[in-house]
Amino acid sequence: MTASAPSVLVVHGPNLNALGQREPAIYGRQTLADLDASLVTLGRQLGLAVRCEQSNGEGAIIDLLYGASHDGCAGVVINPGGYTHTSVAIADALRGLGIPAIEVHLSNLYAREPARHVSLTGAACAGVIMGLGASSYHLALHHLAARLAATSGPS
Repeated sequence: MTASAPSVLVVHGPNLNALGQREPAIYGRQTLADLDASLVTLGRQLGLAVRCEQSNGEGAIIDLLYGASHDGCAGVVINPGGYTHTSVAIADALRGLGIPAIEVHLSNLYAREPARHVSLTGAACAGVIMGLGASSYHLALHHLAARLAATSGPS
């Protein structure tokens, strides 16, 4: 990977800091640190510079999103956690980024309680990948790498 590798911000929302401990039957036993390490490694393989951040606060997530846009990030992967279903503010921030964002979820929202079936934030993203555990994140990085390669053209 060169210094000019496109950067991608991965944003983990509320409670994802407890991965591996919180409801492992739903979210798995992989820790957030392990997930982040796998994303950075995959990013390198795909020619992306991946930076991972986690916040339990809605305002901090919005600040991360706008920071990514202002810092020249080429794309965002976001798991808004519970804010998926409630945050018009995060959805508005995603719409205003000017860079592609992919929403991801470890679990299949449609296989869970009805309150989780609506994604306000997903409607503001280029796509949503869910229900595949950590692979949801990995597929999002693959998509962003392919999309960036297609828009940058041959060197």
